[in-house]
Amino acid sequence: MSGWGERRTAVVVALAAGLAFAALAVLVLPWHPVPGGSPPPVEARSLFTDAQLARAETYARWSRVWGWSALAVSLAVACALGFSRWGRRLVDRLPGPWWVQAVLAVVLLGLLGRLATLPFSVAGYRHRLDYGLTTQSAVGFTADVVRSELVGAVGTSIGVLALLAVARRWRRAWTVAAGLAMAALVVLGSFAYPLVVEPVFNHFEPLPDGELRTEILRLADAEGVPVEEVLVADASRRTTSLNAYVSGFGGTRRVVVYDTLVASLPQDQTLVVVAHELAHARHDDVVVGTALGALGAAAGVGVLGLLVGSRLNRGGARASEAAVVPFVLAALAVGTVLVSPVQAGVSRQIEARADVDALVATRAPDAFVEVQRTLALRSIADPIPPAWSQWWWGSHPTVLERVAVARR
Repeated sequence: MSGWGERRTAVVVALAAGLAFAALAVLVLPWHPVPGGSPPPVEARSLFTDAQLARAETYARWSRVWGWSALAVSLAVACALGFSRWGRRLVDRLPGPWWVQAVLAVVLLGLLGRLATLPFSVAGYRHRLDYGLTTQSAVGFTADVVRSELVGAVGTSIGVLALLAVARRWRRAWTVAAGLAMAALVVLGSFAYPLVVEPVFNHFEPLPDGELRTEILRLADAEGVPVEEVLVADASRRTTSLNAYVSGFGGTRRVVVYDTLVASLPQDQTLVVVAHELAHARHDDVVVGTALGALGAAAGVGVLGLLVGSRLNRGGARASEAAVVPFVLAALAVGTVLVSPVQAGVSRQIEARADVDALVATRAPDAFVEVQRTLALRSIADPIPPAWSQWWWGSHPTVLERVAVARR
């Protein structure tokens, strides 16, 4: 098949997966999650004092400085290596067959990116430490950085090896097979994450028998969510934030609450947080998100097929060669940033629906308001983030928007 034929196949893959993504989003996402429409946000001073607002603004400003600086540097490193001949020359010097070179390239490029952004990560850690948002020692922080890098390297290596193996096996229509393979890996990763990755970062113990456990199970039953177990995660080893989530699928679902949540909030507020997470399970939001992610990954492979061999790929590497790895990782980094507004917008709609369901299930709007205020204070969240930042990155409605729904 000619180069034009390969590009035409890539266009078909990108369009087919993209249209399927759009159709699924239209059919299953809650585009109007708040009955009657979302009310305007409440006034910030109705929840927080001037001193609390000033503290949140100062903390958020420097958090954005360190976070956005790390993002800019990581993108610069990825693009410098991926969209020039430097990355290919680096991979060509690695030993071994193509699959060894590919894994070594993932590890080496990931390490270079991590080293380049490490000063910003350390500054962010020190910033959280100064504001009392982390309880980790420097040793614990370093261990988490190493764990994250290892988990990321393993996951990325699996995806890259699958891509290259498919491209080597089906050279004429590799984007079709690779799109299916990447979609399958997204699904597999979503199912494996609670079993494989979560235990790497936290230890879990069953919540002791008592009123809280009984009420959580009763709430799960009322929301129609089968729950196998209620666990407590030892999150206090690294953070002071409060959280809970529902892990697993079907009959293997587990409610996981942070030990900080159990120790810090009254029971009615804890149940509000759990009810929000149970709403996600009730609507199979993880399954929907996984399906959307799989289709997005397939569409991304189609776009990658268009880019491979183009002027952006200045090294001229084919999709079946290990030398294409820097280009793939750079395209992934840029693509992730570009699609962030879509991901964030979808997430905000889903989170708003979970808020509404939690309010209906608990019938405790006052507790909901208080827990939102407490969560914002504990995490020093900015109640009024920059509009463009919220649109691009905000995965949840702001605290002022969530409280407005509860008060109405």
